[in-house]
Amino acid sequence: MQSKARIPGPDHPITITSSPLRVVVTVAGRVVADTRDALTLNEADYPPVQYIPRNDVDMSLLERTDHATYCPYKGDCAYYDIRIGDARSANAVWTYEAPYAAVAKIKDHLAFYSDRVDAIEEVSKQ
Repeated sequence: MQSKARIPGPDHPITITSSPLRVVVTVAGRVVADTRDALTLNEADYPPVQYIPRNDVDMSLLERTDHATYCPYKGDCAYYDIRIGDARSANAVWTYEAPYAAVAKIKDHLAFYSDRVDAIEEVSKQ
């Protein structure tokens, strides 16, 4: 899948900052992720994405899928389904396990599609 890595710049900016918020992801009434250590990735004109440390995700609720994509700015992307009871959110979670150097901070972090989970709440850390 890989082609030449692209470096973020003025034509395609990417910034990664520590989120000032607590991020909680729920599916079927269960908390799948809860962190005070999310990273907010802002990329070009896309909406911001919260990347949650793997340690703050209930990995027992996730199942790796065969689905994979490639981003020339971030690298190869792997996906997980969320399995809770009969509820199944296909390829709802993505991760860059070996991201390119420009976005290395997102290694060991997971992101969630907002339309494949019940909620991604961003609340004050207080």
